[in-house]
Amino acid sequence: MGSAQTLITNKGSDTLIHLAQAWATAYHASHPDVTIDVRGCGSNTGITALINNNVDLANTSRPMKPKEIKAAEQNGVKPKEHLVAHDAMAIVVHPGNPLNWVSISSLAEIYGEKGHIDDWGKLGVAVPGCPGNKIQIIGRQVNSGTHDFFRDVVLGGQRDFKHNQSSRDVAESGEVVDLVAKNVCTMGFVGMAYDSSRVKKLKISREAGAEVVEANMENALNRRYPLSRPLYIYTNGQPQGEVKSYMDWILSDAGQCIVQQTGYAAIRPVSCK
Repeated sequence: MGSAQTLITNKGSDTLIHLAQAWATAYHASHPDVTIDVRGCGSNTGITALINNNVDLANTSRPMKPKEIKAAEQNGVKPKEHLVAHDAMAIVVHPGNPLNWVSISSLAEIYGEKGHIDDWGKLGVAVPGCPGNKIQIIGRQVNSGTHDFFRDVVLGGQRDFKHNQSSRDVAESGEVVDLVAKNVCTMGFVGMAYDSSRVKKLKISREAGAEVVEANMENALNRRYPLSRPLYIYTNGQPQGEVKSYMDWILSDAGQCIVQQTGYAAIRPVSCK
């Protein structure tokens, strides 16, 4: 008879989904008695599942909020945070857009409620083939940790997103890339691991006149890039048994090399074959 199978449930961040799937595949190859079931749907979905004790691992692209930790503890769940990788948010436009950089303050006026920038001309460019030179903004739905990160860092946590006929919120990072790649008028934001030759990454400055920084993982790790962020997995207390073995492997050189191979940044220097 074969050995008993172990199932580890893993839900949450769409930003982390490719990495989580790569980890799960590699770990199962060397531990065939362990299967990791990976689901996306956003950081908030993973956190809710953890609060309700319905998942072993919750992937998030933001820290849990105090009110979420309190809700978990009221359910007998003790969230334990594990830093597993570093990512950066990329601001992307169509390759035909001549814009090369944008400031955080301008992004707030593009995406923020009552923001005054709705025309590419206010950023100093005319976009060929874009009717009226109007900016069409692509955002993420509210269950996304990427949505929360953008709101906190770019909009200051207090300001709501702009919603009008030229804005659209989508469920997944891949949808952002698809929409921006197909429409020259659009601007979107995605995790840098979703970088694609189909779209153009903009350089970022904190404000007009400040240093303009290339969007890459090196600058994310040294914190020069304004939209860098850590990525987490949360467990219910210190992991035990097979879940502990899996988490230890994720944090080992083997797991961290997969972090680098999938386009994220490892939590420490690692030696990879």
